[in-house]
Amino acid sequence: MITHQILKIKILKFPKKIRFYSCLPDIDMDYYCDLKNQANIKRNIERRKGIGDIDRVHEIYNLLKVTQPTTESYYSLKETLYQQLANLPNKTHPTVETYQEDPHVIHEINVKRDFGTHKPLEFSVITNYLNLIRTDKLGYTCGNKSYYYLGELAELEEALTKYTITNLIKRNFQLVSVPDILSSHVLESCGMSINSDRTQIYSLDPVYHGPDLYLSGTAEMSLAGLLSNSLTHKKDLPLKLAAVSRCYRAETSNVVEERGIYRVHQFTKVEMFAVTFPEHSDEMLEYIRQTQEELFGPLGLYMKVLDMPPHELGAPAYRKYDIEAWMPGRNKFGEISSCSNCTDYQSRRLNIKYKDGNSEKYTHTLNGTACAIPRMLIALLETHQDAKGKIHIPTVLQPYMDGKKYISKNTVVPKLKLIKLKK
Repeated sequence: MITHQILKIKILKFPKKIRFYSCLPDIDMDYYCDLKNQANIKRNIERRKGIGDIDRVHEIYNLLKVTQPTTESYYSLKETLYQQLANLPNKTHPTVETYQEDPHVIHEINVKRDFGTHKPLEFSVITNYLNLIRTDKLGYTCGNKSYYYLGELAELEEALTKYTITNLIKRNFQLVSVPDILSSHVLESCGMSINSDRTQIYSLDPVYHGPDLYLSGTAEMSLAGLLSNSLTHKKDLPLKLAAVSRCYRAETSNVVEERGIYRVHQFTKVEMFAVTFPEHSDEMLEYIRQTQEELFGPLGLYMKVLDMPPHELGAPAYRKYDIEAWMPGRNKFGEISSCSNCTDYQSRRLNIKYKDGNSEKYTHTLNGTACAIPRMLIALLETHQDAKGKIHIPTVLQPYMDGKKYISKNTVVPKLKLIKLKK
């Protein structure tokens, strides 16, 4: 029998008199403003190729210490200090600090398929031949870097989603349906950059939709936002949440290897999100990675699991694992998932706490990709193609596709031909 833990959290309310302070992230000043840590923090910023200026932090901190709280400049300085602190990346796991530029390969999963004399075809060639996708000339609808899945490819998308969710529920993840529109506070608290030249976030028109609304790039941010200003009893941890959502990315790429649906503006993803107490977050990261491996292994893909070096870590990540799948048609590996331990980076910014006896402490948050559909489809079709033009459906997915064993040419939806409208 599958049991479900009921999500019980207490939402905290703040008195008006501390509204100003509640808007500021509770960054660990004891660590960041200690001169003994300044050199290590500076090196961490440089190795991670991140933003942040620890020298500026100490400059403002020292100025704040000699400023009277009764002066007007005190609150302005305090706000500036916290803004500077919020730009700093998370600490880096001691093991990861020893890595150079290349990821550390933990192990490989499955074996690379031998195609014999058959040269494996690339995803776009396969799907064009089988009439399963449309990715070009979409100007009348959704523009560049988008797609239509047709016929059994669309069925395979649904099968992957159902397979993943079914297995996560068996592992006692709680399924949550999340919003795709979020505020800047949630996005920035999760470590995303907005309104900058490096942003990947779509913003909604402030005139028509409000001044502070953005499309979510991953369900991780919505799940973190759900828990903001919350207090959970220690006995109810860990919380293990899962969500299926559309992910919106404003990123672009002209790299040949990232053509087609490898990097797109919107896609479906199943996300895992966990909340636990600090001494268990390393263990939880291993659990999430193991869950990913158990989900992907039966799909028959040849994969390698990587412990990523500092320069590959985003601002919130303390440690990050990637899983790359071999894509035979491209003749290279492609990232299909990642999982990260964000320690208290997000919980301090979103005020996510747990009650331990009479004290309240910040939780640690973690996230992991359970299934990112487009790249999983690329890996599956390129790996399981045969010389006769069919795609073998992995056994574990067949129950979610009415028992079908193969994907064949789509003849139900005809090939579409655009016509020019006469003016």
